[in-house]
Amino acid sequence: MEEKNQTKERVILHADVNNFFASCECATKPELKEKPVAVTGNPKKRTGIILAKNEIAKKYGVKTGQVIGEAMALCPNLVCLAPHYDLYENISYELHQIYLEYTNFVEPLGLDECWLDVTDSLKYLNKTGVQIADELRERIKSKFNFTISVGVSFSKIFAKLGSDLRKPDYTTVISRENFQEITYPLPLNSIVGIGRRLEKKFNSIDVQTIGDFVKLEDDFLQDLMGINGLRLKQDLLGERKNEVLDYYKLPPPKSIGNGTTTTSDIISKEDITKVVYFLAQKISKRMIRHKVKAEGISVTIKNKDLKTFHSSCKMRATQDVKQIAENALKLIEKIWKYNYPIRAIRVKCFNLSSSQIIQLSLFDSSKNDYSIIVDEINKKYGKIGLASDLASFINPSPHPQE
Repeated sequence: MEEKNQTKERVILHADVNNFFASCECATKPELKEKPVAVTGNPKKRTGIILAKNEIAKKYGVKTGQVIGEAMALCPNLVCLAPHYDLYENISYELHQIYLEYTNFVEPLGLDECWLDVTDSLKYLNKTGVQIADELRERIKSKFNFTISVGVSFSKIFAKLGSDLRKPDYTTVISRENFQEITYPLPLNSIVGIGRRLEKKFNSIDVQTIGDFVKLEDDFLQDLMGINGLRLKQDLLGERKNEVLDYYKLPPPKSIGNGTTTTSDIISKEDITKVVYFLAQKISKRMIRHKVKAEGISVTIKNKDLKTFHSSCKMRATQDVKQIAENALKLIEKIWKYNYPIRAIRVKCFNLSSSQIIQLSLFDSSKNDYSIIVDEINKKYGKIGLASDLASFINPSPHPQE
């Protein structure tokens, strides 16, 4: 493993897949290559929203967050697809493996973005940061048939700003010498961490740009944003060392969840049970991958009028499919009285703690962990069990070997 030399100026890349969800769909469906495509919350209802769109759809004016009906008014030939999160997670993992060929300092930001600190890789690769960025763009384009944009800088915040500046398929350099010239005129909401609420507050005092932000007094920033405001100012002044994390030492996620919007209303308890077990299997699989167990669980359901119902509880630490599903079903019993149809279900496990996975006997049902056995069988033979029973209710993943 590389060891960071703290005296060097860092060379940090931020790689961002352009239009990730839509790019994954188009990459695995060649017939969509020349068509406007959007990934949507519910393709069969014009009231759903656009989650992602490809470049062709973007040229018609289709925007993320737009209602499907509005998007189709702009682009009548828009192909609307349901999201396939298994596919996106698999492709994200494959991207990480490529990045890890260059450095172990790879820190994901969501499924589609990663920081890479390649400082200590430059010498043995005999390449510059820009050359690595360009090589990554070409490799990923060749392997996946979609593009990434890459920012190259001396810090994480400016590397990300670089990848955001020019899309699709660009390498943008923001150096110690030019970062103020390039970034200070940018609007304040260009920065991760400045949401609508904070943006509104800053606009009220005529702070519109990053350059305006860094001129604010420390005391004022601390009152407004706490310690995070001071840290953000240090980042934007180029003064703070915010290191890229080692991929192999990343902290576990704070929660793991999965949900689905059904293509038709679910009314019977039997159908709800099938969907919940399907979601529990996916959650269990991710918990096993991260080597964690959960001590809390929550369920959110929506009816056909999109009214939301939510409940949560503590549970014995587990990553077991059956236990996750049974706890989720108990919560659903509390908030659903079988007198209205359900359109969407989401299950989330939280209060995660590290877990040591042990190889158990397949035949000792009193002791074995069903989720581990299912995970191992799925790895060897492909998906089994629940997914085929759900075909009429949900949009199953097109990627069966996950």
